[in-house]
Amino acid sequence: MPEITLPDGSVRAFDGPVTGLAIAESIGRRLARDAAVIRVDGELWDLTRPIEQDAAVAIVTRDAPEMLELLRHDAAHALAEAVKELWPETQVTIGPAIENGFYYDFAREEPFTPEDLERMEARMREIVDRDEPVRREVWDRDAAVRFFREQGEHYKAELIAAIPQGETISIYTQGAFVDLCRGPHLPSTGRLGKAFKLLRVSGAYWRGDARNAMLQRVYGTCWATQEQLDRYLHQLEEAERRDHRRLGREMDLFHHQEEAPGAVFWHPRGWTMVQVLTEFVRRRQAAAGYMEVNTPEVMDRSLWEASGHWEAYAEHMYTTQTEDGRLYALKPMNCPGHVQLFRHGAVKSYRDLPMRFAEFGKCHRYEPSGALHGLMRVRAFCQDDAHVFCTEDQITAEANAMCDLILGIYRDCGFHDVYIKFADRPERRVGSDAVWDKAEAALRAAIGSTGLEYTINPGEGAFYGPKLEFVLRDAIGRDWQCGTVQVDFNLPVRLGASYVGEDGERHVPVMLHRAMLGSMERFTGILIEHYAGNLPLWLAPLQVQVATITSDGDDYAREVVSRLRAAGLRADVDLRNEKISYKVREHSVAKVPVILALGKREVEERTVAMRRLGSRAQEVLALDAAVEQLAEEARRMGSVPTQ
Repeated sequence: MPEITLPDGSVRAFDGPVTGLAIAESIGRRLARDAAVIRVDGELWDLTRPIEQDAAVAIVTRDAPEMLELLRHDAAHALAEAVKELWPETQVTIGPAIENGFYYDFAREEPFTPEDLERMEARMREIVDRDEPVRREVWDRDAAVRFFREQGEHYKAELIAAIPQGETISIYTQGAFVDLCRGPHLPSTGRLGKAFKLLRVSGAYWRGDARNAMLQRVYGTCWATQEQLDRYLHQLEEAERRDHRRLGREMDLFHHQEEAPGAVFWHPRGWTMVQVLTEFVRRRQAAAGYMEVNTPEVMDRSLWEASGHWEAYAEHMYTTQTEDGRLYALKPMNCPGHVQLFRHGAVKSYRDLPMRFAEFGKCHRYEPSGALHGLMRVRAFCQDDAHVFCTEDQITAEANAMCDLILGIYRDCGFHDVYIKFADRPERRVGSDAVWDKAEAALRAAIGSTGLEYTINPGEGAFYGPKLEFVLRDAIGRDWQCGTVQVDFNLPVRLGASYVGEDGERHVPVMLHRAMLGSMERFTGILIEHYAGNLPLWLAPLQVQVATITSDGDDYAREVVSRLRAAGLRADVDLRNEKISYKVREHSVAKVPVILALGKREVEERTVAMRRLGSRAQEVLALDAAVEQLAEEARRMGSVPTQ
C-alpha cells in the first residue's frame, strides 16, 4: 500500500500500485486534465506508469518550463511515426530533443525533398488529431532485439543489443508505431499540440562515425504555444537576414575556400575590423596591468604531454614530425607557453605577483568538417588569451577584476544582456579531487564576492580547472558563450612553475586563465550578426565613404578624404562616373555607416551632404564641422571605458 507525499507535505495512501493520473484525479478533475507527467522522487515518469512503493510525487502540467524538452521528444516520435506511415521501408534510428527543437535520423535510400517535409508535417498534425494513447512497456532484451529485426529495423536492434545488461528496456507504442525509448512521454499524441514546424534535412553519420552509413536527419522545432513558435520562426528569419557569411560577402570582409578548410582569408576591410577590435581590447587590458607577449605556434610533443593536453586533447591537435624524428604540435591553447615565460629567467618572488600575461595567440584545433560554420566554428583562430600567476590570497581580487573588465568590454561592444555559468569538474580531468575541491571553492568564493548572479553548468569545466562562462544574448535573443575565467591549480604543478614566498620557501602559483572575446574570428562573426552589418562607427572597417555627384567635385572630394584621414577616420573616395543614387545604393549594401555626397553646391560652399546608413534623410554640414563631429563620435565610442 504505497503512501504518496505531495509537494505541500500532505500524504495520501492507496490500496495498491497507483498511477500519476489516478493521483491527479484524486486531487481534482482540472489537475487530471492538465497533467502531462509526474515527478517521482525527483525523476520524471509517465502518467500511466504504476508507483508501487512510497514516494514523493509532484504533478507536472504541460505549461511547466521543464516540459519543453518532453514536448520536443514527443514531436520527434510523432515525426518518426509520420515517416513510417508515409514511407514504410524507411528505418528509424534515434530522435532526441535538442536546444530549441528536435531531430530524427532515418535510413532511406531516396533523399527527402522539401515537399516531403510538408507531407511529414501534415501527417504529424493528423497524428495529433487522432489523440493516440502512448503506452510504455518493459520488454525482455532478446525479445526486443528479435522484434525490431523482424520489422527490418536493424539500427534499433543494434541500439538495444548495445544497452548494458541489467538496464531496463522500455518500449513506447503510439498507434502502430513502436520505439525504444527511456521516456517519459505525454499520455497521448493529442497533448502534443500543433506548435511545431519541420525545418530542414541534413546528412548525419550513424552514431556520429564517418566510417558508418550516412543517414538523413530531419530537424524540427516545437514549442508549448503557437505564439512561442511564431516568435522563434521570426528569430530564424532574422538570423538568416543577419547571417555573417552573406554579410561578409556583401561587405567584402572575408572568404573561405576548400584549400584551407576552417581557416579565414581576411580581405582588407575585414582585417581592418579585426585590427580595430584587437586594438580596442589591447588598450583596455594594458590599462588593467596586462603585459602583452607572444609564444611559438609550434612546440614539442613533450610539453603537451607534461601539461596534460596530449592525453585530454590530442585528437583536436595538428601534429608534424621532422626528419630528426621529433614530433611537434600546433598549439590549440596558449597556456603552456605562458608558463614557460613565467619560469624563464630569475626565480619569481611573491613581490612579483600577480604577473599578468596577455596574448593574441594564433591557435589551431581540428574540428570535423561538418561542424565548420563561417567565422563561428573554425580550425585556425586568434585567441585573446591571458594568464595571471598569483597567490591563493590574490585569486578573489584578480577574478573580480577580470569579471569587471570582461563585462565592461561587452557593454562597449553593445552587449548588455550577459549571464554567467559556473562550470565544475568534468569526468575527463587532471589533478586530484582535493585539488579540484580547492579550485572550485576558490572560484565560487570569487564570483560570490562580486555579487553577480550565476547558474551551474555541471561537468563542463576545463580538464585542468573550473571556469566561469560568460554568455552574451544578441539583438535577436540568441546566446553566445564567449569569455571565460578559470582557476587552475594543476598546470603550474605539472609544468614546474614556482615562486619564493614571504617565508623564503618555494610555492606553486595559482594560474588564472582568462579569455574575453574567446576568439577574434568568432566574436567578429557575432558582432556582424548582432548589428546586422550596421556596425557602430568606431568598429566599421570603412567609416566614411565620400562620393562625387559630378567630376567637377573630384579635387574637393580628395581634400575631404585627406581631412577625414588626418582626423583619424577610415575614409575612401568614389570618383566613378556613375549616378549618385547608384553609388549610395552600392555603399549602403556594403554597410558603410556614413556617406558624404559632394555636388556642385557642396564644392562651392565647402560643405558635405551627410547620409547615415539606414536613413533616407541627409544633413548638410560645413566640412570642418562634419570632420570634427565624426572624429569625436568615433573616439567617444571606441576608446572611452564604460563607467
